Amino acid sequence: MTDSTLASRNAALDLIESVLRKKIPLDDAFDAHEGLDALEPRDRAFVRLMVATVLRRLGQVDALVSAALTKPDPVRAGVLDILRLGTAQLVFLDTPPHAAVDTSVAAAEGRGLSHYKGLINAVLRRVAREGADQAKKQDAGRLNTPDWLWLAWRTAYGTPRTRGIVEANLIEAPLDLTAKESPGDWAARLEGTVLPTGTIRRASGGQVTDLPGYDEGAWWVQDAAAALPAKLFGDIRGRTVYDLCAAPGGKTAQLAAAGAEVTALDRSERRLRRLSANLERLNLWAETLTADAATWKPEQPADAILLDAPCSATGAIRRHPDILRLKTQEDVAKLAGAQRRLLAHAVELLKPGGMLVYCTCSLQPEEGEQRIDHLLNSGAPVERLPVDPGELGGLSELINERGEVRTLPGHLAELGGIDGFFVARLVRTK
Repeated sequence: MTDSTLASRNAALDLIESVLRKKIPLDDAFDAHEGLDALEPRDRAFVRLMVATVLRRLGQVDALVSAALTKPDPVRAGVLDILRLGTAQLVFLDTPPHAAVDTSVAAAEGRGLSHYKGLINAVLRRVAREGADQAKKQDAGRLNTPDWLWLAWRTAYGTPRTRGIVEANLIEAPLDLTAKESPGDWAARLEGTVLPTGTIRRASGGQVTDLPGYDEGAWWVQDAAAALPAKLFGDIRGRTVYDLCAAPGGKTAQLAAAGAEVTALDRSERRLRRLSANLERLNLWAETLTADAATWKPEQPADAILLDAPCSATGAIRRHPDILRLKTQEDVAKLAGAQRRLLAHAVELLKPGGMLVYCTCSLQPEEGEQRIDHLLNSGAPVERLPVDPGELGGLSELINERGEVRTLPGHLAELGGIDGFFVARLVRTK
């Protein structure tokens, strides 16, 4: 067993604890973990894969661990995490049994849990023998989905589509890219394909920074669903656009590349710095401003506004499985209130005849359809401008009966799926 092998498992255990008990988002915990810098890129990638697998499959993993325990008594949190990590490796990552078991026992010793080495060894050896067959009999989608999400999605979309959502969430998402120009040419160079919506899609894995075109700023990473809202403005050249809640900046880049005069706002100065760095790499420009989009008052109203509102992100679980373990129904209610205020203020910042595109990467109707209904029922001077399938590459299944975009992770399954998004397009009437 090498030092890097054990260091990788210890880092993974630290991150599991950060997400499950400290309630820190995985990306933030990953960036803040000092020990990861000492690992090779391949080892860092495996750490993320191990942690993401535990989080994505936590319901299954815990059921397998419970079945392998001879006594029903609860085990210490740190021991449970070691068992979770070992089980995920054995059942879902095809790690050789000796490697998964030995590193788990060694991790226990290094973390002051030597008293539990025998238990860990016995449980994981049983999982190695029986776990794969047991996993085949599990209802994976249901087990890994918190009750509140399952019930909410079933109410909103029905059982068959909810099944499609939860099964899509079990699969790691492919890598989606938006090219500044010539997506077909770049797809060929990147060994990818072009989706009907214009997004380049290739298999995940490897270092994004090593791909052709990265250094020259030819493209940026952006899920196919996230690339749809900015497209709905049509020809935006020379128009003034306020991109509210703009970071991390994929939509800002789209607007700037289309020739708009963009002002990008975000409350987080740190996230805006990252946005600016991305624009610099892409040779694109936008004015950036640290401000609260719910209260910001510019000198002039805009021709167009993109409001990508903060949300529960339940549509992005494929890429961020920690959302399953961090978000609650209470979060949705709180965020819906913030979205209501942001929408009302965004209308005030828009010229008569101007266009507002509102979007969230949430599957919860409270953060999508209900927000638009509330805005229209409040008497706001806006009306829907329905989306035509031709604007989405002919994908009519992505448009609801009201002309709004509603993508589900189960959509485009034959092409690798898509994140869950809601997008509504409005025009100010007076």
